[in-house]
Amino acid sequence: MKHLKKDILHPISDTRMSHIWSGIIGDKLAVLALIIFAFYCLVALLAPLLAPFDVNDVHFMDLLNAEIAPSWITHDYRFLLGTDAQGRDLLSVILYGTRLSLTIGICAVLIQATLGICIGLVAGYLGGRIDNFLMRCADIQLSFSNMMVAIVFLAIFQSLFGMALYQQFAMIILILVIGLSEWPLFARTIRASVLAEKQQEYVDAARVMGFGSKRIMFRHILPNTLSPILVIFTIQIANAIIAEAALSFLGLGMPSSEPSLGALISEGFAYMFSGSWWICVLPSVTLIILILAMNLLGDWLRDHLNPKVYKD
Repeated sequence: MKHLKKDILHPISDTRMSHIWSGIIGDKLAVLALIIFAFYCLVALLAPLLAPFDVNDVHFMDLLNAEIAPSWITHDYRFLLGTDAQGRDLLSVILYGTRLSLTIGICAVLIQATLGICIGLVAGYLGGRIDNFLMRCADIQLSFSNMMVAIVFLAIFQSLFGMALYQQFAMIILILVIGLSEWPLFARTIRASVLAEKQQEYVDAARVMGFGSKRIMFRHILPNTLSPILVIFTIQIANAIIAEAALSFLGLGMPSSEPSLGALISEGFAYMFSGSWWICVLPSVTLIILILAMNLLGDWLRDHLNPKVYKD
């Protein structure tokens, strides 16, 4: 009886996840993208152990070592990727910058997903005036340029509270600004899925068994709407990292004392045509590979989870 109840209430979620995993294993490009993303996550977690120098050391910044070229040019193996204009080891800074960029991107998308999933579930399941109100709020949010809203908010915050306070809470502010600006994408997608799923027999069975709306939404409908969430989540991480990099490039992101990849690119751009190209190019290549891997993984998920493909 328990197994029958489980099959009624969760008809396809387990099958779909096994379908995703088997598809990834059978696609070399998807495997490569997944390996690259896992490598970046591992490097970010182990940055304090992998970095040749401690970025928090008072001697880490040494102007006497400024703008040293990478080791394959100078044969100076103290700094494998060279140093920046402040004399910091570029490899160490890139490792910590990758850690910051990934943290900001993943945390921002978690906020987007949490808000969007909750709002989308409530709007799609309850319908009526609640649905209309929540979707009109989403429409209003989508009518504004997310990047412009972020730029205006961060600029106002810096002017009101000063640069010192902003630098102290820069990471939290960036996560909140990026996270709160794109929740409608999750909400509208989940709502559309819920409108289709709530007509299924397993939802009627759950109502007959006396389950409440909250349990039906989060324990029975939500697992069967994970396919579009996985696609959006993957792509949005890349978009959030790009947004953070763009804001940092404009001087509204992470401070120079805690540089993300975008901040490193911004600082190195001034030296791009003065001979010290590696200060800008190497962080840029690191960011490009990460974004490319995330987009490849997201595109593969979008194609592989297409209902027609899944049906076949």
